[in-house]
Amino acid sequence: MSDKGRPATALQHKINVTWGDCDPAKIVYTGRLPWFALDAINSWWEAHLDGDGWFQMETDRNFGTPFVRLEMDFRTPVTPRHDLICHVWPEKLGESSITFRVDGEQDGKLCFSTRTVSVFIVADQFKKQRAPEEVRAIIEPLIAAQPKGYDA
Repeated sequence: MSDKGRPATALQHKINVTWGDCDPAKIVYTGRLPWFALDAINSWWEAHLDGDGWFQMETDRNFGTPFVRLEMDFRTPVTPRHDLICHVWPEKLGESSITFRVDGEQDGKLCFSTRTVSVFIVADQFKKQRAPEEVRAIIEPLIAAQPKGYDA
């Protein structure tokens, strides 16, 4: 477990926030924050599937993970002043679903926290399926090693 209560296995994904991400109030557009979280989740997949992200999962591995739920809590505005560090990890693996957590921090402060739920599908049929065994083999040990009850 990290000093902030996140699992030690959480991936850190750095995002360079730029002026173009911001609104007239000089903070990041609200709609960009889910994009940052999704970019971090794609990075997690790439790190754990030998470089394969969502595109390769769909086209080369024939499974997808469309979203069925997105929760986001806002804490502190995101600005271009500092890199945005997104800590991402799987929280739960169901029979046919996966829940990811992403915490976005700048300058050591929590800016937002998300939970997303996706279902596993056979990509070329858009049909729900059980999480592929190759995915289970990666995720189950990570979830089993997590501290229970973390909530920012």
